Amino acid sequence: MQQLDLDRQSLREVNATLQAQSDHTNQPMWEIVNPKGAHAIACGLDADLDVTIRGSAGYYCGGMNKRATIRVEGSAGPGLCENMMSGVTVVDGDASQYAGATGRGGLLVIKGNAASRCGISMKGIDIVVHGNIGHMSAFMAQAGTLVVCGDAGEALGDSIYEAQLFVRGSVASLGADCIEKEMRAEHLERLAALLEAAGSTTDPASFRRYGSARTLYNFDIDNAGAY
Repeated sequence: MQQLDLDRQSLREVNATLQAQSDHTNQPMWEIVNPKGAHAIACGLDADLDVTIRGSAGYYCGGMNKRATIRVEGSAGPGLCENMMSGVTVVDGDASQYAGATGRGGLLVIKGNAASRCGISMKGIDIVVHGNIGHMSAFMAQAGTLVVCGDAGEALGDSIYEAQLFVRGSVASLGADCIEKEMRAEHLERLAALLEAAGSTTDPASFRRYGSARTLYNFDIDNAGAY
């Protein structure tokens, strides 16, 4: 395993080293030590790398990730995996606001709790949170799946499009145009696969499914108060 030390190298140097790795690199395993909450660690990766961050990260960790597997042995600040394209990111601790925002693909696993706006404007990413999530999560979520093994805060799925939300615990309130939906066999199958990939043994049958009522797709004067 190759080691990058943020006590000895600048963040720019660390990221440039990882970003320079080719598709056929013979050095796929990397660790970043002494992160000390630095911002934008391991951003913009585009190769089949396996990167372990030995500690907590700050803002925008793993942003724009494509193909890489990133592990955070700690917690992560706001904007975790923003605009993630593919790959896998696993955070052992908690994540701050807007984790997985605008994500287009890949799998984000948060083993602790996530704060407000988790999965905001998600566009295809799959997010599994082992704990709870905060208010306004999945706001304007367009595609992808958000799985919450704990509770969800207020205004879940506000102005949601076609993303699917699964929550095991309580939901403080649903946002505009978000409703509870029937849990069918195909949803249980999809949920079981995501839980397994995220290392959770939670029973898929204990979740409820939420999604769009599809009343706000086009402007209607009768729904003006909901926009």
